[in-house]
Amino acid sequence: MHRFANPARFLRIITAILPWSAGASAALLPLGLYFALIGSPPDYQQGDSVRIMYVHVPAAWMALAVYSVMAASGAVALVWRHPVAELVAQAAAPIGAVFTAMCLITGSLWGQPMWGTWWVWDARLTSVLVLLFLYLGYIALVNAFDDPTRGARAGAVLALVGLVNLPIIKFSVDWWNTLHQPASVARLGGPSIDPQMLLPLFTMAGGFAAFFVTVLILRVRAELLRRKLRVLRLAQAQG
Repeated sequence: MHRFANPARFLRIITAILPWSAGASAALLPLGLYFALIGSPPDYQQGDSVRIMYVHVPAAWMALAVYSVMAASGAVALVWRHPVAELVAQAAAPIGAVFTAMCLITGSLWGQPMWGTWWVWDARLTSVLVLLFLYLGYIALVNAFDDPTRGARAGAVLALVGLVNLPIIKFSVDWWNTLHQPASVARLGGPSIDPQMLLPLFTMAGGFAAFFVTVLILRVRAELLRRKLRVLRLAQAQG
């Protein structure tokens, strides 16, 4: 891990990745939207309202994945005192919060015609709402300290504690009776969704993942360059 702690080396690596992630995002998202809105059939029960799934489900996957990245980066920062890992965790948090908000909003839009209500306090919805609060709490905690190092460490501890919520989100539909449907893609017997629906679902998920990597790199690179510029200005002022 120490070889990636050098900001200059890390900056070279992410700069090399950026064109590929940006290109994948630019290609996959429009393609996924085409399949979702035009190329996939309506559901025999839900009709065209099922198309919300192609945003809702990938957003939910990304909400969990980004939090895992944030918590893993926080663990690396705590164990190895890795300064770049702190930046990655802090850069990932707002992106994950946006994906979580997208998941909740699209879920409400989908649930109203299907369930007859915008919101219910069942296990799946409540645990995802808790995830949003964890993201927002992490962002607030990191910025609550005058010392950035102390803020980053406090945020890393909160992120690691919050990991307990991820299996609750995943298995809530199996552990408790909820309005939310059970898993239909990641299940032991294989996906229960028609392959014509899996294609836009996975395409959108790939586009969201590439978009996350792109925005994460841009945020980390901007912060690294900002810190480098600040060091240069201090050196000039002292010289």
